[in-house]
Amino acid sequence: MRGQSVFLRVGLMIVLGTVAVLGVVLFLSGDRWRKGQVFESYFAESVQGLEVGGAVKFRGVTLGRVSQIGLVSAEYSLVNAEEMDLNKYRQVFVRYTIDPRRVGRVPDTESAIRTGLRARIAAQGITGLSYIELDFVDPMLFPVQQVPWIATAEVIPSMPSTFTQVQDAAQHFLAELNKVDLSRLSTEITGLIGDIRTELRSGDVHTAIGQIVKLLETVEANVQRANVPALVADARTFVGSLNTTVEQSNIPALVTDARGAVTAARNVMDGPELRAMMTNIALAAERLAQATAKLQPVLNSANATMRRVGDGTSDLQQALGPLLRDVQAAAANLREVTDGLRQYPAGVLLGGPPPRPDGLRPGERAR
Repeated sequence: MRGQSVFLRVGLMIVLGTVAVLGVVLFLSGDRWRKGQVFESYFAESVQGLEVGGAVKFRGVTLGRVSQIGLVSAEYSLVNAEEMDLNKYRQVFVRYTIDPRRVGRVPDTESAIRTGLRARIAAQGITGLSYIELDFVDPMLFPVQQVPWIATAEVIPSMPSTFTQVQDAAQHFLAELNKVDLSRLSTEITGLIGDIRTELRSGDVHTAIGQIVKLLETVEANVQRANVPALVADARTFVGSLNTTVEQSNIPALVTDARGAVTAARNVMDGPELRAMMTNIALAAERLAQATAKLQPVLNSANATMRRVGDGTSDLQQALGPLLRDVQAAAANLREVTDGLRQYPAGVLLGGPPPRPDGLRPGERAR
């Protein structure tokens, strides 16, 4: 009896241990047994740290678990041997299940992919483990990859992880750095530093710095001579006087008077007196235009008369010209007779000879 009870206890312990182990396994991998939608993504980088059962998260929220990891070349058969050179067959596929109850009502997968839904591998702390992270990014930076095979599950495009992007950027930088001739660059930098030192010692830069220093000294001297505190005091006095004048000028009353004047002007403009005055002005302008039209023939007649008067004056000048010349000649002769009578009255009365042209008297010889 004792032996049977011992076996019974041992059997019960084994059964209970097995049930406990199964419970722990089911508890730790409970999401795996739930139904969900299967997706897969392709990665051209290492998936080290990502294991089956790893989490699939969207901004930190767990949506599902990884169900399968493998090589694309082993999962999808090649059409021909030439496709072995394609980088697409060298990728790693990761298949995972997402619980739709945790996602909720969202647009269809195609719309989400067009707006930038992508999958990438993210590190989980410092443990070395990784998980699949879903997020929305710029679809132009990470376009959708077209594959030559028919996928088993719905595909969510992938993008490089943050570590891979940093690594690629560093490799690109190092590749560009290797193209640079460092020795030549060092020589040019050394020469540039030497040229800068020369310019600072005795070149144009040194001269410019000296001129700037002199200019600053001159400005400082002018500022000291300008007596800035006195200018500030005068400005404050002027502002105070201006404020006092503004306060005493009763600007609101002036504004009110101006508004009244504008209103009165508007009333005058709209009144019947102004309209009558404008009508009278229009009638006067019309009458003036009529008088101007009648005045034009009179002006034409006056112009013709003036032209005829001008022609008569010209004829009169032509007729009086010879007569005036004769009168001038008679006057000249009379003037000569008068002069001779004044100088030699006896000669005029007795008829003596006129004086000689050389100025000598009759019977007198030149010496």
